[in-house]
Amino acid sequence: MNYTLFKIIAPLLFFFIAIDVQAQLTDLARIEYSTIPKSQSDERFERFRALINVPLKTKEDCYLILGAEYSRIALTLDDRNPFEVSKLNTLQVIDFNLGYTFKVSDKWRLGAKISPRIASTLGRKLSNDDLFLNGGIYAIKDRTKDKSLNRPYRLVLGLTYNSTTGIPLPLPFISYYRRVNKNWSYNLGIPKTNVKYFFNEHSIIQSFVGIDGYFANIQDSIVIENRQAESVSLSVVLAGLGYEYYFTKHLVYYGYVGHTLRMNNMLRDSNRNEVYKLDNVNAFYIRTGIKFKI
Repeated sequence: MNYTLFKIIAPLLFFFIAIDVQAQLTDLARIEYSTIPKSQSDERFERFRALINVPLKTKEDCYLILGAEYSRIALTLDDRNPFEVSKLNTLQVIDFNLGYTFKVSDKWRLGAKISPRIASTLGRKLSNDDLFLNGGIYAIKDRTKDKSLNRPYRLVLGLTYNSTTGIPLPLPFISYYRRVNKNWSYNLGIPKTNVKYFFNEHSIIQSFVGIDGYFANIQDSIVIENRQAESVSLSVVLAGLGYEYYFTKHLVYYGYVGHTLRMNNMLRDSNRNEVYKLDNVNAFYIRTGIKFKI
């Protein structure tokens, strides 16, 4: 993939990273840790993330969902970078989620979500530059529990909007899951495509290709060669193996180990243009956590 093409794709990656639809539809609580250690440099990315969603039944098959998600991102940057790296030691992302979902037929459910976001270095008082707005509308056909089907499936179609991408239009979303047989399933879509093998219903291994990253405002802007950096971003394309273990039907441990295929890590100006490129050497990727899901 050449650099010009990646500049076009990168905003889409940020967009889908911010809207991990499958997780936000099914996860009631989640605690997660991820890291990209750099063996060829002293730089490192670490993120702690916690999420909680509370569904409130308004009437039969209709739910109001209140939730929040917090991410603390720690960046270890090389002191040889031409700016004060301590300004980027910690980034914080806070989402407030308000959603509503209801059935329109036996097979289809509609949902909508709006998520005000704070994404910033948060070294001082909040400003408008620290605030973003995400949201989406979805149509879900879920037949994963239909015992009359030999190959149950789930289809999610939607339009999603994320102000951190710099694209002022909703973008389409599609995700398709199919359980092929007792031992195999696959999911096609963004932010992750995977193929799973079920040892049994408690122990599952998978291969995957996915994306990850962040975007945050820099409250104390950084000047490099007379250009002013107002934000920092990372987009990563990665592939690897994952494992899930179901302690119960709803309580799940998960772990992923992979390697980045492409990294785009940079400081940006107020128009989201590149000011300075950070270390983009591909490296190992690790993500692990535990979640309570529907």
